[in-house]
Amino acid sequence: MFRDVFFKKSSKTQKVRCEICSNYCKIKPDEYGICGQHKNLNGELFDLSYSVVSSLNADPIEKKPLYHFLPGSFSYSVGGFGCNMSCLNCQNYIISQYYDKISDKDKIMPESIVENALSSGCKSISWTYNEPTIHFNFAKKTSLLAKREHLKIIYVSNGYMSRESLIETLNFVDAFNIDLKSISSNFYKKVCKADLNVVLENIKDIYNSGKHLELTNLLINDYNDSKEDISHLIDFILEELGCEVPLHFSRAFPYYKMPNMEPTKEETLINALNLAKEKGLEYVYLGNVPFDNNSYCPECGELLIRRNGYKTEDLGKIEENKCKKCGKELNFILQN
Repeated sequence: MFRDVFFKKSSKTQKVRCEICSNYCKIKPDEYGICGQHKNLNGELFDLSYSVVSSLNADPIEKKPLYHFLPGSFSYSVGGFGCNMSCLNCQNYIISQYYDKISDKDKIMPESIVENALSSGCKSISWTYNEPTIHFNFAKKTSLLAKREHLKIIYVSNGYMSRESLIETLNFVDAFNIDLKSISSNFYKKVCKADLNVVLENIKDIYNSGKHLELTNLLINDYNDSKEDISHLIDFILEELGCEVPLHFSRAFPYYKMPNMEPTKEETLINALNLAKEKGLEYVYLGNVPFDNNSYCPECGELLIRRNGYKTEDLGKIEENKCKKCGKELNFILQN
């Protein structure tokens, strides 16, 4: 067991306040926080899931999805159990919500993860599948070891980390894909049991830190797929971040507590893509549907990177992060 570095305890009540994510759980003795991974033992907070994993895979980095960070490379992907949100439509609910005793799960130490990543020919390690924020100590220790071996670090996250842990996370993560689930506060309250403003502020901080950032918006029929909602989400990116931030609209399927919902209409995703491009976003992609997800120069339309599923081909049209044809400044971090 490894004690969590982000906590405060009360000598009067023996409650422990976890400060890893923005739930700031006040945990009673012998109980867990919302994520189900941190337990109050004798007035101190312990991460009982340290080194516990649900999945270990060498994935195409495009699967995260990251289309502009080391395209065509493989990323050693690590997942655990639990989450700090309770989204009714969770697409990974088996590991985030429905899991049994941690002690029965597979364990792996940070050194082994780094060794596996290197032996698999991966260029990076991705903390993914479930919310990485709740495994902060494990992710930090592993990531710092990985960076000594020149591996890049990726977080695929819901963006609900605390201010304290985000500051620390920015010290060892190179690229983020943040799931911006909706631009509606009401959606976050009802569907995710979370605060939208926290996510928006964290996204802005990540962008302003200079780390590579891509966003994913999972569109759900009749929940967050109205033209107004999509338009406001695009406006947030344009006004608070930049037109160069890649946005992935993704198709939702009936899972967890939304078993009767219909898969997102393909027309809805195509309309969202067209709207985003009309309003000025330079890079927009669609997930979970067959579609042209090649990368083109936003200025002259030159085909830069060709994608067929997860097979990616860099066509050599980018030099010093500019389009060779027209000189447009681009937003890619390519393999060496």
